[in-house]
Amino acid sequence: MINNKTIAVVVPCYNEESQIGMVIESMPDYVDRIVVVNDNSTDKTATVVKKLIASERFNSTTDVFKNKIIPNLYNKAEQVLEKVNLEEITFYTKQEIHKTNIKSKIVLIKHQENGGVGAAISSGYKWCKDHNIACTAVMAGDGQMDPAELQSICEPIVNEHLDYVKGNRLIHRSALLVIPKIRYLGNSILSILTKLASGYWHISDTQTGFTAISNKALNAIRIHKIYKSYGMPNDLLVKLNIAFCSIREVEIKPIYNVGEQSKMKILKVIPTVSWLLIKSFFKRLWIKYLFRDFHPLFLLYNASFLLGFGSILYGYKIINHMVENQPLNQLTILAFIFLFISGFQSFLFAMWMDIQDNERLLK
Repeated sequence: MINNKTIAVVVPCYNEESQIGMVIESMPDYVDRIVVVNDNSTDKTATVVKKLIASERFNSTTDVFKNKIIPNLYNKAEQVLEKVNLEEITFYTKQEIHKTNIKSKIVLIKHQENGGVGAAISSGYKWCKDHNIACTAVMAGDGQMDPAELQSICEPIVNEHLDYVKGNRLIHRSALLVIPKIRYLGNSILSILTKLASGYWHISDTQTGFTAISNKALNAIRIHKIYKSYGMPNDLLVKLNIAFCSIREVEIKPIYNVGEQSKMKILKVIPTVSWLLIKSFFKRLWIKYLFRDFHPLFLLYNASFLLGFGSILYGYKIINHMVENQPLNQLTILAFIFLFISGFQSFLFAMWMDIQDNERLLK
């Protein structure tokens, strides 16, 4: 516990038999539960974790219980939410929980099929939400995150009541020296796109998995709808912004060459996640700024897209006339200039309003 608040760490892992033991054994004592989600590994990952559970070295003195609503005349809404919470397990990757040594602080969730890193984290989040964990952190099963930095990630959640805290490796002074160049470039590109899509304009290093989230935030989003693969951190940021969740970044150091084997193919991930972010941007725009809380930036963004599309049509017409050596109509040129400038200005004004509106969520 930190400040009398329960702390859990979700550890998603796939074929990490050489690393998972080190990750678990290096967890700080204040961690109340280590929720290992074995994403249907084909190696001995589960065997290593089960041995640690059976050893009783990680027995916990902190009890955690599932939430239970006692029905009364005034909590019908809570009863409905409890029913939905029980039924939503069907939307998660099929799983089973290893129940030997129930006193152990290690919880092993085994996926019956490979769901992806996002699906593994979602399953861990679900367990922590159901057991009313105050602060749930995520640390990868490959050992690329320093447990000594975990407290700085969790403290804003338990001490200052923030909703979400994420590490940032790009602002560490060693970033350019330690992070592989292709990963640094890919991370930077996705960070720029995530700013636009999520509305959290002052964040970067959006691909880091070293994060912490409050119980309130877990209950504010639909965890089972989080993107199931490597775009999970980006998708989660969009969902948190739609739910008006506060956020903070904490500087962490980049860690490589500790025995990890990356399973991410960066050239495949960038276009896939980029498309996800484009769709997420429009989702955030409609849900947050039209249905939940109307804002003029909704009109400005959409006006910029319509004007931009019109300018493209006139631009194509101008190019076509030039290729065919046909005389250009001055009205066509003026229409293109007007639509392009108006669309660009509308987009900039909408972006400025977006930045200003989301300043309140950055703590």
